[in-house]
Amino acid sequence: MTEPVVPASTDRFAPYRELAALFPDEVVTQAEVTDVDLPGDAGTLALITLDNHAGPKRPTTLGPNTLIGLGRVLDTQADRARSGELAAVAITGKPGFLAAGADLGSVSSLKQGAEGRLLAQLGHDVYNVLTDFPVPSFAFINGLALGGGLEIALAANYRTVSSRAKGLGLPEAFIGLVPGWGGVWKTPRITGPRDALTLMIKNPLSNNRNMDGRTAHSIGLADAIFDPAQDPADTGVFVQASVEWAARVIAGDAETVTALQAQRDRDTSDQAWDEAIAEGKALVAAKTGGHVPAPAKVMELFEAGRHRTREESAAAECEALAELMLTHEFANTVYAFLDVVQKRSKNPAGAPPAELARPVQKVGVVGAGLMAGQLAMVYAQQLKVPVVMTDIDQERVDRGVGHVHAQVDKLAAKGKLSAEAGEQLKALVTGSVSKDVYADADFVIEAVFEEMGVKKTVLAELEQIVSPECILATNTSSLSVTEMASGLEHPERLLGFHFFNPVAVMPLVEIVRGPQTTEEVLATAFATAKGLGKTAVLVHDAAAFVVNRILLRMMGEVQHSFDSGTDAEVADEALAPMALPMTPFTLLAMVGIPVAQHVTESLNAAFGDERFPVSTNLQHLIDAQVSSIWAPGGPGDDGRKVIPAKTLELLEFGETPETGEQLLVRVQDALAQEIGLMLDEGVVADAEDIDLCMILGAGWPMHLGGITPYLDQVGASERVNGRRFHG
Repeated sequence: MTEPVVPASTDRFAPYRELAALFPDEVVTQAEVTDVDLPGDAGTLALITLDNHAGPKRPTTLGPNTLIGLGRVLDTQADRARSGELAAVAITGKPGFLAAGADLGSVSSLKQGAEGRLLAQLGHDVYNVLTDFPVPSFAFINGLALGGGLEIALAANYRTVSSRAKGLGLPEAFIGLVPGWGGVWKTPRITGPRDALTLMIKNPLSNNRNMDGRTAHSIGLADAIFDPAQDPADTGVFVQASVEWAARVIAGDAETVTALQAQRDRDTSDQAWDEAIAEGKALVAAKTGGHVPAPAKVMELFEAGRHRTREESAAAECEALAELMLTHEFANTVYAFLDVVQKRSKNPAGAPPAELARPVQKVGVVGAGLMAGQLAMVYAQQLKVPVVMTDIDQERVDRGVGHVHAQVDKLAAKGKLSAEAGEQLKALVTGSVSKDVYADADFVIEAVFEEMGVKKTVLAELEQIVSPECILATNTSSLSVTEMASGLEHPERLLGFHFFNPVAVMPLVEIVRGPQTTEEVLATAFATAKGLGKTAVLVHDAAAFVVNRILLRMMGEVQHSFDSGTDAEVADEALAPMALPMTPFTLLAMVGIPVAQHVTESLNAAFGDERFPVSTNLQHLIDAQVSSIWAPGGPGDDGRKVIPAKTLELLEFGETPETGEQLLVRVQDALAQEIGLMLDEGVVADAEDIDLCMILGAGWPMHLGGITPYLDQVGASERVNGRRFHG
């Protein structure tokens, strides 16, 4: 609908007109009203549907023009309610979306703090109408609801959610902002402070994790949950169930009111607040080291909001948004999130036309260890096709299949799957000691020991069993796909398909093209990755590909400095200003010292000692079966990590220690050199692909803007390569 022009003298949104003019390219989300007769003669409900009419895949977003339009519609409906024409108002979205929050690309273009403050105030002015509506207000969360989109639901008096809704959350701490349209104040009063902390801090700082409808209902974010129709485009079933529930609420139905009261019985005690605040502060300190402003600001508002009025908290939220919108970290995040993760991932460089892809109706996984089990699980769960695992004996096969089935049972126990869906998923994953079960497979991936001879033997054996159309894939993390293909009769069907651990969580797949890999095979690999919910990046067959090569260069520089005499804590904390997901020594322990050493040896063989020296100290630890440099400190160590005396006895050190600042610059320069060489070698098509791989495969912090902008900003690119990665 097109809103009529309102004279400025009578338009309460007139102060926002100049702000709206700064967004000429905004894809406006319309607020369209439909009157619905409530069951039981309970009156009329005005159902407001948010729809940008931009197709089924483009999320609705909330810019100033959208908010002004929504505000005017809400004002009109409030007038109708005051006149007795309406019994309730409800807001929902187009199929699959309530709203995806503010349009970050447009927001990042604001140049003045006053503009950001005005945008924040506009959101509060509009959402407060829904909260203070003269008759009960409802939000029907039918799909994705992020940031300001979820805050619309929080503003309503009552909320329902679809059991199939996904992508619910308050990700602002992740993207460099705060939930500035009421979320910081309202969420803990709806869910209790502990679950509010999960929404605002834990999930955003855990690689921007979101929640689904069932989880939202379980924490009290929604008052009721209803199943939608089988067809995702059909929202009528969910909306109708929500309308009927709203009618019962309005009528004061005893059973409904009792259930509602029980659902809203959340722990908002002083103890719950104290524990949530303490946990949040500790988590922010551990994750960011004080180097990222947004999470700390969220915690500041969260703590202060405990004793503030809604109006006082709103004023503080507006000031925080005005400040954060102009930060370097927010601009970096917009580039990383929108330009890299959102746009680049949807148009992968070098991907063949999608129509060349062949269907994958059965998958084979060679191996039944932990990685193989993760692969089997994700293929079965996402593609919903039979997956068969093999190993050298029945005990290993049974253990591997049993592990997958146990993971399915855990999902069912948590309510992530129905019991029926869990049994169907388990039935898809089977095992055998004979590779003959792969005869009718369309895609077989090996996850065996990371040794070239073993992998070549397995692939040669598979080639004699599978059909001519079957794709053979290797999950190698560092070995040459070209070398693996050299012994095959049909090397054109082989490619690298490298996942990251944990497979269910990490969204990246590095697709490695062999010298003879066909376009059809490559297209099928990209289609398969998409079906798995992964982002695929095409990489050239070079040692360790992208992520592991960069990480091992970084870890190698730190290890070399430590071996040369730098204090362990200085070495391990030197990269703290980057606010990486974990320190180098912690990452080393997580990856496994033998694995890291093996990849380094591959890189050393390919590129030499100068860039990838093999640490003698690490080999000493491997020989002694020591799994970590650090160990938890004892009672007298104040909780600090220590190197056990027995571990120190295994190590030898040089006499050229560095300061943390020197080591940080050294690592920056090493990364700039390595990435420059990778781009010169054509390992990927562009610097943006490096950024995409590191963000999705290594958790590279968004606030740094991707690894190549970071190296530009600290001067390493020009120091080492004489030029920036980005002009």
